[in-house]
Amino acid sequence: MQSTSSARAHTNIALIKYWGKKNQELIIPTTSSLSLTLDRFYTDTKVTFDDKLTADTFYLNHQQMVGPIADKTFAFLKLIRQQAQIDTFATIESINHVPTAAGLASSASAFAALAGAGSKAAGLTLTKQALSRLARRGSGSAARSIFGGFSEWHAGDNDLNSFAHPIQENVTMDIQMITVVVDAHEKKITSRMGMQHALLTSPFYQTWVNEAAKDLVAMKAAIVSNDFKALGTLAENNALQMHSLNLSAKPGFTYFNGSTLEILDLVQNLRKQQILAFATMDAGPNVKIIAQSKDTATIIDILKQAFPHVQVEIAKPGHGLIYLD
Repeated sequence: MQSTSSARAHTNIALIKYWGKKNQELIIPTTSSLSLTLDRFYTDTKVTFDDKLTADTFYLNHQQMVGPIADKTFAFLKLIRQQAQIDTFATIESINHVPTAAGLASSASAFAALAGAGSKAAGLTLTKQALSRLARRGSGSAARSIFGGFSEWHAGDNDLNSFAHPIQENVTMDIQMITVVVDAHEKKITSRMGMQHALLTSPFYQTWVNEAAKDLVAMKAAIVSNDFKALGTLAENNALQMHSLNLSAKPGFTYFNGSTLEILDLVQNLRKQQILAFATMDAGPNVKIIAQSKDTATIIDILKQAFPHVQVEIAKPGHGLIYLD
């Protein structure tokens, strides 16, 4: 007997970051966070439970996965089986339209899609809040990819109260994200490793926690008032504060490379030319430029003149989890 479901989830970019967990097993963060789901980057996942299978199998972009990536995925399937009270093995087939492990939150769309497809194929009917809690167990940022537009991941302090909820799924602000891919290779330091090292060794970590809480309140106010400049300013400052934790860790480290720093400088120069543009970065060297649609073409022209070989993608606000069945 077979049971199949397919789902699509989009990646999200945190405007107010989370960087560190107070419970690593349950993926409970030290701070709440807020993100924008993007239409350009997504993962399609099909899950088929089949009682004829003798083991779980995982295919990513048509290639069978083994090792740590597969192990993490199968551990997540086990959570779904426990909730559904079944013991059937499954085949997972995922197509990832995000450069994997390059600081573009590929794990967010991957585990959000797997939570949706896997739970439905297993016979579960979960609310979006329950799906967000489940997706969080695969990757923290996946909790936010269940929803479209702006969403907040409430940190909570246990498995039941740590989940995301929508702030504004139908985005009214003129906002676009220009993703500048300077390096699409896998990160040498995973997000999971980097954030815990910063948490344990940076003398400024508690200051980060306190400031992030203030930033979150201000960011929600900026969204409600449709204040693009305030949103961009908060997002850029919050990202730089997060990355400063890594430099202040013992030993210090960074996800930036030379091109990252040059693009950050370019964004600051854009503002001097009265072009509202702001930068944010996740765990990787790639820069995301927060801009308005009226300025996008100008910004890309300036980018291409300075960095003719970088890959540039334009993303707009995207929607939450959908089923493809």
